[in-house]
Amino acid sequence: MPIDAGLRDLVARIGTFHITHRATKQAQAAMEAAVANDTVDERRRAAYICAVRKYFEEFDKEARSHLRDVDRRLEQINQVHFNLTAERGVAVKRIEGTRGVLDALDSLTDATP
Repeated sequence: MPIDAGLRDLVARIGTFHITHRATKQAQAAMEAAVANDTVDERRRAAYICAVRKYFEEFDKEARSHLRDVDRRLEQINQVHFNLTAERGVAVKRIEGTRGVLDALDSLTDATP
């Protein structure tokens, strides 16, 4: 069976990943050898597609879960940043207010004979 370009490209693309899952790694190595030897049959093709789909679907699920976690943590950080910025604004206004009173006291004290 001739190897279609789509399968050849997929095998090459998956070959760029660092796969540690034993079954997927074995399926990849077997398919790379079959592509190199032009011995890809329908059974091997179907088994390969099934193995890499299972691996990458799980990988996708894990990556999406991680992204949700990071987004949640970023939201928390943004809320803390917002709250601290507001607190800083209050502190600056307090300083300005008290400084105004202290400056007025100083001017009265300096003007006293």
